[in-house]
Amino acid sequence: MSNRRIWLKQIGLGTIGLGFGQFETFANGTNEYILPDLADHSPILLRSNENPYGPSPKARLAMAKSVNISNRYGWNLSPELITLLAKKNTVSDNNILLGAGSTEILDLILQYTALKKGNFILAETTFDYWTAPAEKLGIKKITVPLTKDKKHDLPAMLNAIDADTKMVYICNPNNPTGTLCQREELIAFIREATQRTIVFVDEAYIDFTDEPSLSDLVVSNKNLIITKTFSKMYGLAGARIGYAVAHSTVIDELSILKSSPNLSVSVVSIAAAIASLNDEDFIRQVRTSNQEAKKYTIAQLTQLNLTCIPSYSNFIYFSLENYKKDYFKQLQDHNIVGTKIYEENGKWTRITIGTMKEMQRFIEALK
Repeated sequence: MSNRRIWLKQIGLGTIGLGFGQFETFANGTNEYILPDLADHSPILLRSNENPYGPSPKARLAMAKSVNISNRYGWNLSPELITLLAKKNTVSDNNILLGAGSTEILDLILQYTALKKGNFILAETTFDYWTAPAEKLGIKKITVPLTKDKKHDLPAMLNAIDADTKMVYICNPNNPTGTLCQREELIAFIREATQRTIVFVDEAYIDFTDEPSLSDLVVSNKNLIITKTFSKMYGLAGARIGYAVAHSTVIDELSILKSSPNLSVSVVSIAAAIASLNDEDFIRQVRTSNQEAKKYTIAQLTQLNLTCIPSYSNFIYFSLENYKKDYFKQLQDHNIVGTKIYEENGKWTRITIGTMKEMQRFIEALK
């Protein structure tokens, strides 16, 4: 028996990597997960694209059990997760690097690309909270407008690459618009762009789609880096766990920039991630519930004469241009936490998809 398997068995998690089949759910002692109820006075958090249902029952059990060994480092546990992630992404163990959320991986990639000064390219509008520290590191930001239907303009992004470009960032599906790049067009873009620079694809929301990941492409492409997270579909935003998928030489180069590669994630979070990967019933239920609540919300917003962008994620991008009330005051008065205006032209904002009850209260607030 390997040292990893012995470690898992000693802490009571030995069955995680084998399927977790005999465990009862944390929520109610059965094999059925019951969605949380919503009290009338509860605040509704629809700001950060969090999963309103998770962590999964198996993840909660794993987290509870692993607390007892949190006095130990995760050296023996992280390889188990890395192996599972490699299998899921059709790569090898040496193509995976763990991080405390995909944001840590993103920051690491920034350091990596900033070793040689230049510029980086991203869409306007996309997930850009990381760009301020990037510019502090001396890398110039170049933005490329989205198309009229709020999609990445891949030909324009390709044309924007010059001799100083060190990285192109693509969030797919895109945050905050929820749009998805056409797969073959994106692969063609990656094939050409990576001959000149690094292409960084953020797949934080890919699990909400039927699209396969692009992760297997990294095996033969040294200039492609994929990031993924357990924050969204798996409901582990607060647990902070994500990972990079890249060519083994790139993983080695990124690892050199960390004092302890794969050790920034807690034992509790690693145990939760391992269990989450084996809770397929929960994932199916989250996807189904997300689709139902999203379909309802888009229909209701459309009835209110508000334009919505088709969404491949767990949030909706819509225009407040035709909304006559004070949108943010309506949310505040109904104890709902939303987000900001992302584009002044059209008054575009985003709302996270919560439970059906939460979205019903959201629509009631707007009415």
